[in-house]
Amino acid sequence: MNKKQKITLARIIVAAVLFALLELLQRFGPLKTLPTWGLLLCYLVPYGVVAYDVVGKAARNLFSGAIFDENLLMTIATVAAFAIGAFDEALAVMLFYQIGELFQKIAVGRSRGAIKALLEIVPQSANLETADGVSEVDPDDVAVGDVIRIRPGERVPLDGDVIEGSSALNTAALTGESLPRPVEAGEAVYAGCINGDGTLRVRVTKAFEDSTVTKILELVENASSKKAKAEAFITRFAKIYTPVVTAAALLLFLIPVLCGGDWSEWLRRACIFLVISCPCALVISVPLGFFGGIGACSRTGVLVKGSNDLEAAAKLSSLVFDKTGTLTEGAFAVTGVTAVNGKEEEVLRLAAAAEAGSTHPIAQSIVAAWGKAPETALLRDLREIPGHGVAADYNGNQLLVGNERLLRQYAVEAPRHEDAATAVYVALGGSPLGVISIADQIKPGAQEALAALRDAGVQTLTMLTGDRKAVGEAVGKTLGLDAVCTELLPDRKVSQLETLLMQKQPNTTLGYVGDGINDAPVLARADIGIAMGSMGSDAAIEAADVVILDDDLKKLGATIRIARKTTRIVKENIVFALAVKALVMGLGALGIANMWLAVFADVGVSVLAILNSMRMLKKQ
Repeated sequence: MNKKQKITLARIIVAAVLFALLELLQRFGPLKTLPTWGLLLCYLVPYGVVAYDVVGKAARNLFSGAIFDENLLMTIATVAAFAIGAFDEALAVMLFYQIGELFQKIAVGRSRGAIKALLEIVPQSANLETADGVSEVDPDDVAVGDVIRIRPGERVPLDGDVIEGSSALNTAALTGESLPRPVEAGEAVYAGCINGDGTLRVRVTKAFEDSTVTKILELVENASSKKAKAEAFITRFAKIYTPVVTAAALLLFLIPVLCGGDWSEWLRRACIFLVISCPCALVISVPLGFFGGIGACSRTGVLVKGSNDLEAAAKLSSLVFDKTGTLTEGAFAVTGVTAVNGKEEEVLRLAAAAEAGSTHPIAQSIVAAWGKAPETALLRDLREIPGHGVAADYNGNQLLVGNERLLRQYAVEAPRHEDAATAVYVALGGSPLGVISIADQIKPGAQEALAALRDAGVQTLTMLTGDRKAVGEAVGKTLGLDAVCTELLPDRKVSQLETLLMQKQPNTTLGYVGDGINDAPVLARADIGIAMGSMGSDAAIEAADVVILDDDLKKLGATIRIARKTTRIVKENIVFALAVKALVMGLGALGIANMWLAVFADVGVSVLAILNSMRMLKKQ
């Protein structure tokens, strides 16, 4: 509880004590004989203590144009109650309203705290190596290419590559993963992680403003700006609802009085109507529920960009997966070399020479399998053909290294390849030399994660891959996928996703799960894009709606469960609040409901709805 909330609590306690004292003195003491004006002055003292800020806001809003809000409703209702002599009811309404408001602020503070705890991961300084030694500087002052030193127990201040030392990093603040991640020279480290017991020298690869931790915090801080449909509806609803019910209360008073009714009785009913109609329960509890859901996801290492994305995740009925790096390890290894003409060593040597400059995992696995420096001296006119492979001139002959489509493009017949592993064909001078088999292992726990997704209500699981049919179908069969689309170039992945989007059921969403770099167009096109294993990837953070900060597929099921629980709680709050208010407003208009029932319909319903929303703040 902050200082302002403590002051509000003190005001409530003082007003409540004075209220109780006034009631006792009025029933059993000297206030029994006090004239009406004297009693009014007595009640105005605790009323002023507890209500001055509400009345002040209502007055200020009259001049700012934001007239119709709960402050005006409470002020009109309580002032009118004083006018008809219902002093105790006027004070009670304001007292309980302030109790409800304080409760709301505490709840919102807790929900924000669940997310803003991430602010603690922001590094405050960096140890920069200079010509004069090591100096402590602000991370903003460190440039790309500078070398920093990270001592044991310190937080990694910027993204970079380890150039000396080894240690274990605590990545829990970023990924939710409790086990330390070992790092050594040549491996990447990310801002926000905590260094273990070894000293690291790191060459900075990103400025502080572009670092992982900064990107994450931007997502968190902007999450509330992307409203869900339910939340946007409540915002629009409140803007229309408040002036309408104010006008209705005014008509409820004026029409009967003009027809000869008792003005004090109809003014009392209008006051009750106003108190009941205050939209606090909806305006506070609905955003609070979504905020709590986003916070619950962030604690597990899953970043949801906004309430609308959380709402979309709750409606997921179909998930489409990329293969490499998502369902499989993405760590390729050569499992076999078959020579058609010549020797197997020659096939691997030429393939390694052609792939030497590529960063593709398959290319790197071929170079690693060769195990020597690639012989690139005789290569000329090297051309990389996206989705096919590479072509080059090798000692005056055309060298092709790639998939079957590449060989067809150059009218070369591909040798038979029965293995389910990925095939990389090698051809020289228009004739096939051989084929290299490369396998990618399915991620540990992938089968269990997909089973958990089905348990969470996802009905269809599909895989889109550029790999050949035999490889894709083998992975799909092992994982029990519903459909597998293979041999897709990047542009065909988007068109295939478009087809799946047209086939989905109404009022459901389709999600795409990829690595967030080469799948950015598909991530952006899906109803909800989910980036896997993308810590440090700008493309993932920009293109995806949900970012899972490590490679744990099991977090997908947990995210869907959190999303569905959040939307269920929000719907419960909307239905409950509107039903109770409609019932009690009707009773108030008929003269059956009194001011105490009106207080319940406002403050009581608000508190119950907020308590319901606060279930999302508990550890899921």
